[in-house]
Amino acid sequence: MNISVPMPLDNDGFLRRECPNCMRQFKWHSGPANEEAETQPTTDSYWCPFCGQAAAADQWWTTEQLEYARGVAMPAAIQYLDDELSSAFRGLNSKHIKIKKTGHLDVPNEPDPLTEPDDMMIVASPCHGWEPVKIPEGTTSPIYCLICGEAFAV
Repeated sequence: MNISVPMPLDNDGFLRRECPNCMRQFKWHSGPANEEAETQPTTDSYWCPFCGQAAAADQWWTTEQLEYARGVAMPAAIQYLDDELSSAFRGLNSKHIKIKKTGHLDVPNEPDPLTEPDDMMIVASPCHGWEPVKIPEGTTSPIYCLICGEAFAV
């Protein structure tokens, strides 16, 4: 069972992320930010712009994104289970035993879609300028490169 859970981007194409180490939020560009970015290899880990710690590419979800994904997946999973139970009980009757499923599992409502505000300022590291990030206005240096973890000033 595959469940698609769309995550919103801001108007510049950035996705909100949260460092699994320091828990601070920033944004990285979803997809190639420019032609140079399209030619670069994918990476298995990224560095936090704030604390400079690395983590695997799948570790950067925000708390709100994870809650939303669970909220979208749960109704679909429960509905799938209810449908499978109904299907399993069909045709189990014999002349001696009658089995009937009554009722249905309670399927919760999906949460309201997430929205992404157009906040934060775009910064690009001098070493990997093709992979910009967005950080809150007023953030002080040093900032760390998302790709290699090298510190730089804003």
